[in-house]
Amino acid sequence: MTTELKKAQEMMTAAVAARAAEDPEIISIKRILKLLDKTAKSNRTYGSTNPVALKFTQQLFEELTHHLATYSKLAFFVQRSELLCKDSVVYQAEKDGGSEGIAFKLYADGIRELVLHQGLTQEDLSLFLASLWSDADSNADDDDIVTRLWSRNLSTITLVTAEELSKFSTSHDGFTRLDGSMSSSDSTLRELLNRERERKKQSGSGTDSNGSGSGNARSRFQSGLAGYEVTEEELAVIAQEIETERKQDSLIYILDMLTAILASEQSPALLTKLFSLWGTIVDSLLRDGKWTVLENVLSLLHETDVVRPDLHEEHKQQLASLLNGLGRAERVKVIETYLNRSPDADVKGLSTILLLMKEDAVPSICSLLANVTSPIHQAIVSETLAVLAKDHPDPLLRGLSDRRPGYVRNLLSILIKWNNPKFADPAEKLIRYPDALVRREVVRALGLFRPNGNGTKLVSLATDEDEGVRFAVLKLLMSGQYTVPFSVWSPLVSEEGFMDRSISERRAVFQAIRATCGDEAVPYWQGLMTEWAWMNRRKKEELAVIGAETLGKLATSAAIAALSLGIKRGSSAVRQACAAALSQAQRLQRSAPSAGATHKEAQS
Repeated sequence: MTTELKKAQEMMTAAVAARAAEDPEIISIKRILKLLDKTAKSNRTYGSTNPVALKFTQQLFEELTHHLATYSKLAFFVQRSELLCKDSVVYQAEKDGGSEGIAFKLYADGIRELVLHQGLTQEDLSLFLASLWSDADSNADDDDIVTRLWSRNLSTITLVTAEELSKFSTSHDGFTRLDGSMSSSDSTLRELLNRERERKKQSGSGTDSNGSGSGNARSRFQSGLAGYEVTEEELAVIAQEIETERKQDSLIYILDMLTAILASEQSPALLTKLFSLWGTIVDSLLRDGKWTVLENVLSLLHETDVVRPDLHEEHKQQLASLLNGLGRAERVKVIETYLNRSPDADVKGLSTILLLMKEDAVPSICSLLANVTSPIHQAIVSETLAVLAKDHPDPLLRGLSDRRPGYVRNLLSILIKWNNPKFADPAEKLIRYPDALVRREVVRALGLFRPNGNGTKLVSLATDEDEGVRFAVLKLLMSGQYTVPFSVWSPLVSEEGFMDRSISERRAVFQAIRATCGDEAVPYWQGLMTEWAWMNRRKKEELAVIGAETLGKLATSAAIAALSLGIKRGSSAVRQACAAALSQAQRLQRSAPSAGATHKEAQS
């Protein structure tokens, strides 16, 4: 018998593996149902507006939309501890949710088939999730899932109940086999029931001479049965489940045991020890980087008040202290140690763990961001701070004075993401920060926080030792949104080293002066074109030519007058440049009747 069981087990395992490999629809359904289970639990545990719940809900909607667009519907048959589709197990409670999994909830409320149809909207999905678990604010907490779904009248979701199935024979070719698995037909049970009703209307009641249905009419779905028929195949499946449990991860096995104790233990002293043990488990999972396991543990602890509504106040305080203490400084430090020790470790679930921390953990998470070395880890922590610290930015602002440039750049990127003008002053204090990349981020931040106004302080960055910083600030000042007195520019353009800069940079400086000063800078450019120089004649002449080009784009009356004078008194190269610029300025003036319009067009 043992050999036969083993052989049957191997055959079924091979068949299931082959079918899963060949059928991408089954793979997709498994992934969606696992995500559905996690989404339903997170919505119930943390509330539908929590960032973690919203993240899971959006991911589930995207997966569902893609599946329904490909296959038009998602249908599965419900058993006590598993969900089936096309004779394949697509969800098992032992692996995916225990006694509170999707299969158990649906089966216990009398649902035997559930179908999601193409056209499912995000609102439909939210209502469906709310129906799986009764809302805390609902007046219908005692209603089952069937009642809640029917009350919402969702056209994209259909179901079949055990009560409906008990009225029809399972001998019909389209219905389910006696082993409870889905038939090979592509039709759903709802479609088969509708066809059966239509057939009976046309052919009569279908009873035998004794007035009762045929012998096969006693469906296994009918309530009140005293036992089950167990086939050799079912025995093989049971043997496989026992073997799977034997090979179960020891940590998961221990957690299952502790969960069972939590659900059933009545002794206050033992419960006190149990909650103390849960704190040790949280520390252990953090130390080993078991983020997804820890997420499940925290989800369980959040649901404790539902599983054990009879807890004493002392135990409720223990539980609250455990959950609120997730973001304690020493625990965040444990996360930091693990991440730096294992830079290539799997970080799936880490973001969720960090988002479950309270706002008082923000200073510790800032320290985590400063100390982790991997850019991937830094990105995850930055995303967390962008959510948790939005209403508590003080630790981030204090961190801007840190001497670690990578940390400061990450903090600036968070401030830029928030896009709040009140952060302009703290960012402006970093204008002289030693790291050039930080100074570039400062220019980007100031351009976002202060898109216009007085640009005097920005001019100081035009003398920065880093060329990238200089061009970034000049591009900002060339936008025409800032004003700067020429007296602020004068020291820059008058220094001897200015002539040694590249032509592109000198031209950019002149364009920034044109955009911020306008006619106030005309005397300076006129002097360049008309003065006679013995020293550095070639460089000064080159500077005068760039000045003439700038006046041509300024195209005001004062600029035209200066260009006319340059044609008379400048050198040969300068006169030629002035003539070309004057022609451009006159074209701009003719195309724009007002000086303001001319100036605006010249800037473009």
